[in-house]
Amino acid sequence: MPSSTSPDQRDDLETCILRFSNLDLKDASLINPSSSLKAELDGSTKKKYSFAKKKAFALFVKTKEVPAERSFECKEKLWKCCQQLFTDRTSIHRHVATQHADEVYHQTASILKQLAVTLSTSKTLSSADEKNPLKECLPHSHEVSAWLPDISCFNPDELISGQGSEEGEVLLYYCYHDLEDPHWICAWQTALCQHLHLTGKIRIATEGINGTVGGSKLATGLYVEVMLSFPLFKDDLCKDDFKTSKGGAHCFPELRVGVFEEIVPMGISPNKISYKKPGVHLSPGEFHKEVAKFLSQANQEQNDTIILDCRNFYESKIGRFQGCLAPDIRKFSYFPSYVDKNLELFREKRVLMYCTGGIRCERGSAYLKAKGVCKEVFQLKGGIHKYLEEFPDGFYKGKLFVFDERYALSYNSDVVSECSYCGARWDQYKLCSTPQCRQLILTCPACQGQGFTACCVTCQDKGSSKASGPTQDSFKEECECTARRPRIPMELSQHVRQPVSPEPGPDAAEDGPRLV
Repeated sequence: MPSSTSPDQRDDLETCILRFSNLDLKDASLINPSSSLKAELDGSTKKKYSFAKKKAFALFVKTKEVPAERSFECKEKLWKCCQQLFTDRTSIHRHVATQHADEVYHQTASILKQLAVTLSTSKTLSSADEKNPLKECLPHSHEVSAWLPDISCFNPDELISGQGSEEGEVLLYYCYHDLEDPHWICAWQTALCQHLHLTGKIRIATEGINGTVGGSKLATGLYVEVMLSFPLFKDDLCKDDFKTSKGGAHCFPELRVGVFEEIVPMGISPNKISYKKPGVHLSPGEFHKEVAKFLSQANQEQNDTIILDCRNFYESKIGRFQGCLAPDIRKFSYFPSYVDKNLELFREKRVLMYCTGGIRCERGSAYLKAKGVCKEVFQLKGGIHKYLEEFPDGFYKGKLFVFDERYALSYNSDVVSECSYCGARWDQYKLCSTPQCRQLILTCPACQGQGFTACCVTCQDKGSSKASGPTQDSFKEECECTARRPRIPMELSQHVRQPVSPEPGPDAAEDGPRLV
């Protein structure tokens, strides 16, 4: 849990923070980032940097802490990181120091930048109002343990059991809300998920929280209750904001909770494009009517409406709305550049945007609106997830891609993609068989039986020659699939859309996202 600074430390700390307020956290050229940053500090502020680094290190270690197996009373602490279990503090500290220096550095810089904002906000509040908003929200205790549910009435096995696909559950949710202390929220969420034996991924930023967690239905139910009653979120979250699907803790390899600049990585600072200026939210029913109206037009090319899928190409490849425009992009951080490059496509158009759960549309629609070329911008509230709950046999055809080990959810029997090798209808992703290549591939059972298990010819050759060839490390980031793919595609026609009826997907060379 973040430490507080004494009043006489604040001025020196603020000087240190503001000096590095424009620090580029994505600079990959830093060989030894910690040394580089610390070397620029003078003697006085080195102590403040050390304070932030220790805090970052402690927070990182805290996120790896797990309770002793199947025992709620055990005082012993364990840590799990990189698929390894650490039984003593020294070993986990050594592991983090040697294997996760970059993450600690980025967390350090994030803390420095966040403290700068906090100090600035604190001074403004002090001059205008003596009350502290965070303390008002958390009047009884600022300790993480005070905000964990009481599980003493449950048998420990009840929380851990029922995590299989039939009895367990996966939650998907987000909440945009300005957070004064995201690092405290990070520590609390880590403790909460460990308390309930949940796994998954949670991103926290000053703009809010974005999470997907899996566990037993009892555990996910308790998690929702806590979130709905927590002072900072209770006015912005409702039960309907949590999308549920069959799954469990097994759907994620571990629990990962962290503080980032954005809760969904669009690559643009929330200070420039805010979630507070999104498109108009349409309920699943309203969105359904708009799509029906669009598809009923005899000449869709003359229509002033565009149905825009703002997900990645490998998501829309196995499932999409009929008649949509699905950008051929690999990451959501490419979406702003895609809009800029194809701006004329959206001029004087009514744009109906959608994504998996709605979060990407919040800022994606805000970015599109900021360009000032669209007639109107709408977004599907609750995303495809909520739409399929109401209209499983509606206008969305195929599977819904999810970012966990299930890869996809099925709500209807439509198959809209094909095997990369033989062209047969197929929509079940697998990872490329070549070590360290994290491309996803569509290969049917017949082709798998013939040994076609890699994403491309290059990876297929690497897989067969890896025993006598170079080390596995040299294979990373080398793949024909990504080399031939334009980073930002240019639409050839402003009327290019995905087919209305289910048809085979793109050419085989277009397979293979990297799950990073």
